Amino acid sequence: MIAVDTSALVAIVLMEAERDRFLSVLSQADCALVSVASIVEGRMVLHRRGAELAAAFDAILDFPNLEAVPVDAEQAAIAQDAFTRFGKGTGHPAQLNFGDLFAYALAKSRGLPLLFKGEDFAATDIAAAA
Repeated sequence: MIAVDTSALVAIVLMEAERDRFLSVLSQADCALVSVASIVEGRMVLHRRGAELAAAFDAILDFPNLEAVPVDAEQAAIAQDAFTRFGKGTGHPAQLNFGDLFAYALAKSRGLPLLFKGEDFAATDIAAAA
């Protein structure tokens, strides 16, 4: 089981270099959890680039083992703590944005590795799924 950040899903939709690796990791996971906050973030990012990409993002969400997870009180508390430790404007190298905080919180609350693109989460205490 893994958690998935918006960055990985957007990379798949935009056919970025990591696409095949991310699809492989997703297909091999028995379950891939995505925060509903990450889903909103992904839709926002891709909506600005056009309806076709937004529709492609929604299609990715139909991946058989992908499960949307609501934000609960525990995740909210973890996200707040993550902001003070790793958030934008804190001086920490991770510079997690608002959406990142919820992917972090989901992974942390479930003790899961996180599938992500970039170096931001690598500067935190979350294990990488790939």
